[in-house]
Amino acid sequence: MKYLKCILLLFLLISLNLSMNAQDWPELNRFRKQNKNLGAPAKGEQRVVFMGNSITEGWPNKDPEYFEKPSYINRGIGGQTTPQMLLRFRADVIDLKPKAVVILAGTNDIAGNTGPMTLEEIRDNIISMSELAMANDIKVIISSVLPAYDYHWRPGLEPNIKIPKLNAMLKDYAENNGLIYLDYFTAMADERNGLPTELADDGVHPTKEGYMIMKGLAEEAIKKALND
Repeated sequence: MKYLKCILLLFLLISLNLSMNAQDWPELNRFRKQNKNLGAPAKGEQRVVFMGNSITEGWPNKDPEYFEKPSYINRGIGGQTTPQMLLRFRADVIDLKPKAVVILAGTNDIAGNTGPMTLEEIRDNIISMSELAMANDIKVIISSVLPAYDYHWRPGLEPNIKIPKLNAMLKDYAENNGLIYLDYFTAMADERNGLPTELADDGVHPTKEGYMIMKGLAEEAIKKALND
């Protein structure tokens, strides 16, 4: 009987956790406390928010010094898609009053993490984030989606074909609207439109070497945005 009660309790805890996650689909609660404690930027501070998925979230693990700058705020959440990011964009970007935002999104949409998405729908969600930022006087840096030959958690979706098409859409939008396009793809892709093993052990998430390339390109784009 005691064993059965333990099993039932475990089941209830799992069910409660799943229910709470379903209620907070965009994960607005993830950074709620950090955002509150962050406060407004100091006088003269040029705050930059990095909005993204696991590639953004995992960046400090491989290159911790990059995010030791108090003005660089990481708001990446692993597994997220553009509709989730769009829903939390005000809380995790606009309300932090940054000078610029670096948006890196789209690969999980192609992987279908929250259901089927067309490339146009992915682009439009990124456009919506960009428009929200511009309406609040935040400089926008739109990142290309990183190369991926295939997704190990959902194989056969041909991201090596879809990602370049999406990137072309994002570049076109950025250039036609005076925004900065941050092209990670060209600097990192191999002959298969994937990531070589030295830049990503699993073909998706960068190694330290991969992040070093990204850092150089990101710094160039941020400097341009802040000095524009």
